[in-house]
Amino acid sequence: MSEPSTVRHITPGSTVPPLPSPEPAATAHVALGHAGRPLSAVDHVADFYGAYTDALRDRGRGQLADALRHHYLAPEFRRSLISWEAVHDRDGVLRARGVPSSWRVVYDNSGTGHCWTRVTLVWEDDENRPYRTTRLLVRSDPATRRICGIRSLGTSDAVDAT
Repeated sequence: MSEPSTVRHITPGSTVPPLPSPEPAATAHVALGHAGRPLSAVDHVADFYGAYTDALRDRGRGQLADALRHHYLAPEFRRSLISWEAVHDRDGVLRARGVPSSWRVVYDNSGTGHCWTRVTLVWEDDENRPYRTTRLLVRSDPATRRICGIRSLGTSDAVDAT
């Protein structure tokens, strides 16, 4: 819907008063939104990483984080994570210690009965400056949308904006 235009008649040689300022809502920046589809395996991964990192940041590892793992991860994968975490002494979902400050999930590939997504986790220091990035390849079952594998693609101190 368009705003009505203002027509001003100006007498030659007269001073032109400024137009009234637009309403604050009209000049406010539009916030970025999030969208998703409940039947998308990629959106399921994004939903999980968003909820899981929120739970860890808000409450630490506890019942909520465990419930999210139970809902989003395939049972056999949950069991293998317990072994991986015991050997590596870090969170198997994040493949790291601590909680990232942001995450990004993008589609990678599909085939052989799986959907692959790339997850980028970014950690920030106390002054909100990114200092470490971890990249993961996450495998999901398209039929159940449950995560059934996570592989680290590497950790870097060089942080990029993507």
